[in-house]
Amino acid sequence: MTSFQLLLDGFAAALTPVNLLYALIGVTLGTLVGVLPGIGPAMTVALLLPITFTVPPTSAFIMFAGIYYGGMYGGSTTSILLNTPGESSSMITALEGNKMARRGRAAQALATAAIGSFVAGTIATALLVVAAPAVVAFAISFGPEDYFALAILAFTAVSSVLSRSIVRGLASLGLGLVIGLIGIDQQTGQARLTLGIPQLLDGIDVVIVAVGLFALGEALYVASRLRHAPPEVVPVGRAWMGRSDWRRSWLPWLRGTALGFPFGALPGGGAEIPTFLSYAAEKRLAKGVAKEEYGKGAIEGVAGPEAANNASAAGTLVPLLTLGLPTSATAAIMLAAFQQYGLQPGPQLFDHNPALVWGMIASLFVGNVMLLVLNLPLAPLWARILRIPRPYLYAGIVLFAALGVYALNATIVDLFVLYVLGLLGYAMRRFGLPVAPAVIGMILGPMAEIQLRRALAIGAGDVTVLIRSPVAVALLLLSVLALLTPLFRTWYARRARNRTDADTTSARP
Repeated sequence: MTSFQLLLDGFAAALTPVNLLYALIGVTLGTLVGVLPGIGPAMTVALLLPITFTVPPTSAFIMFAGIYYGGMYGGSTTSILLNTPGESSSMITALEGNKMARRGRAAQALATAAIGSFVAGTIATALLVVAAPAVVAFAISFGPEDYFALAILAFTAVSSVLSRSIVRGLASLGLGLVIGLIGIDQQTGQARLTLGIPQLLDGIDVVIVAVGLFALGEALYVASRLRHAPPEVVPVGRAWMGRSDWRRSWLPWLRGTALGFPFGALPGGGAEIPTFLSYAAEKRLAKGVAKEEYGKGAIEGVAGPEAANNASAAGTLVPLLTLGLPTSATAAIMLAAFQQYGLQPGPQLFDHNPALVWGMIASLFVGNVMLLVLNLPLAPLWARILRIPRPYLYAGIVLFAALGVYALNATIVDLFVLYVLGLLGYAMRRFGLPVAPAVIGMILGPMAEIQLRRALAIGAGDVTVLIRSPVAVALLLLSVLALLTPLFRTWYARRARNRTDADTTSARP
């Protein structure tokens, strides 16, 4: 069957009344939680992860897709109204969006963010439909050494891109790999790092790790730095755009989409680079009134980066669904959701569970429409939710995380592990260690270990089997490049700074 026929089958599943209800619940909950200050898409998805496990897999992932896109939109609302980005990729939106809000144009800023999210999400999802089968056809030929090299690429790319230093990223990755070792060795049957606790023989559930490190750790960290003054929320009217706003926004939406999707699909590409490039491009292309407004609240500076952010979010689904490769923190949580159902994203997922995969992809189109219809009239309501006192907010997050985790297996050990991981997540934030590499290391570590053992068994213990495949060699070279790129950036920035200082010194009389 062609991709178009499979997509039509996916729409047949996504447009049933029950799944439409789950999609609506997903986008509503995702926006509701994502709009709260300090809560980004990754934390939103981690916090709402346990509630998806009481429904059938197809319906659960349709709701999950809604939560994913809803959390993405919610982050732009806090950036515009509170100047509090929920994640690093929303920082660029805050630059011009919050200044627009302070000039009395909060409604226009929220409208261009909502419509830009819809345009970028729809186009990027269509590109996902085209790109995914091609990547799957390529990935079917992968051997154990190729999958091991792919895991190494995921480890190095995420560790170097999502952290301020390579050392801290690799340290976080090491913690995740250790957590992934807990349980019974699948080949020897030996218990590893279980401390004699029977409940740990099956390992630590990925949901507990995701909720503990992301949701609980973030809640504890933010709560430790609460300001007693209530947040200043800019008043919002009905979200709307005038003719001039439409004329100034539609090209940035398209340019942002063109930048965001390829970067999201690349291992370690992320959303930070395309949002920054979009902002820089729009600032360079600005003329007349737009050029004068930059730094004071230019609508192009909201439209372009927000479109790039959402297109990148759809792009991350390409390596996640086709290769099982998470390229962002949110994608790592989504991988945890798949594994909770006993599913492993990759080429076989498209063959064995086509209804689930294509139903989820079709629901992304449906969820985009729902988000647009929901958020344009409800912008004033989301602004009121931002006034929730922070102590109540984060106390509720801790309670909700505990209830969700306890509902998994109804054991006190899970709660104890949750709070230990929550304290670990707090300590990692306190000392500047990124959380995403730890979660990805915990999820992909066992898979990398199994594929390494298989490859060595096939090669009769010869280590060179790991570099006999051209694909494995290419992936390992990309891994080395991912580690060296931040070093080159630092060296180039230091060299440019020294050159500037030397020119300044020589110019003095």
